[in-house]
Amino acid sequence: MGDENISHLVPEPELQTNKLGQYTEHYDMDYGIHPDEIPDTTQGQAFYLATIVIGVVLVCIMLVCGLGNFIFIVTLTRYKKLRNLTNLLIANLAVSDFIVAMVCCPFLMDYYVVKQLSWDHGLVLCASVNYLRTVSLYVSTNALLAIAVDRYMAIVHPLRPRMKYQTAYCLITGVWIFPILLSIPSAYFASVTIYPNGGASQVSHKVFCAQIWPVDQQTYYQSYFLFVFAMEFIAPVIVMAMCYVQISRELWFKNVPGFQTEQIRKRLRCRRKTVLVLIGILTAYILCWAPYYGFTIVRDFHPLVISRQKNSLVAFYIIECIAMSNSMINTLCFVSVKNNTVKYLKKIVLVRWRSTYALSKTIDEMDMKTSSMPITEEIECIHLS
Repeated sequence: MGDENISHLVPEPELQTNKLGQYTEHYDMDYGIHPDEIPDTTQGQAFYLATIVIGVVLVCIMLVCGLGNFIFIVTLTRYKKLRNLTNLLIANLAVSDFIVAMVCCPFLMDYYVVKQLSWDHGLVLCASVNYLRTVSLYVSTNALLAIAVDRYMAIVHPLRPRMKYQTAYCLITGVWIFPILLSIPSAYFASVTIYPNGGASQVSHKVFCAQIWPVDQQTYYQSYFLFVFAMEFIAPVIVMAMCYVQISRELWFKNVPGFQTEQIRKRLRCRRKTVLVLIGILTAYILCWAPYYGFTIVRDFHPLVISRQKNSLVAFYIIECIAMSNSMINTLCFVSVKNNTVKYLKKIVLVRWRSTYALSKTIDEMDMKTSSMPITEEIECIHLS
């Protein structure tokens, strides 16, 4: 599923020969392959192993991204003073990954693993799942870009006034509005299409759910894809890399004037650790998504290179799962490591438990007693003014 230029699929009660013929004609025009030569993707050991890999990745995404981001969202909702600019940007990342984990992944599990590339949930859900996944990807990219720029301004230009909350909310709105508009084609061109399973002469068939652009609009599709590739991968990666290079120079290669107290050295170490985590997140983003975009470029601009390979689709599905697994890395790094979400979750649980056995105490009193760090602590541990 996703941004594929060939169909992905759901069984219908009756296989109509004319529809099947229409599709095989489309397939032949698009890739120059005779219907009898269409490879059966769902047969063989390669697809079986790919199914196991896909299933494991999807389960991990549902557990890690679903539970981790839910905890972070609840924590952010419970503690108002945690809602600083950085955490609000991370919240957008958490919401988008949570939607994919809880809404899209169960359908993908059914499609890839249970039904083995056969979609039986109808066109509306096919378009919705494709759309939500695409929006989530672009929201995550924009949020990572905004976080990098925010860290750059806070560390490289600390004397400049921080962004006002009104401006921050406008930025957050832009993080969502642009992907929502940019992803419309993924829903508009979503289609459930009958596909011959192992050749047109066989009775068996599958129904794929995918984004399918008409043959006469391939030029528009390629232009659209290159625009998305430039705006949602190349440009963000370049900007984030430049931000982290400048931040690294500021933290590691610039001498701080005056006497450095232990408190200043502690703050510097804390910021360095944070930047290392952010650089790791950027590296993981590139390693996860570069193969996906690279494979898509080869498939859509030079289809004959891979169209005759029996396991080309299997390879793409694995690459797609590797790309989706980037959301788990974001969740583990942002939610668990740098926001002390587990500490605040323990605090919430402890407050609830104590309130059961000590009704005379107010929640605010217990909140103060169970707090183990300043409530205004930001992602870099201590904000340097």
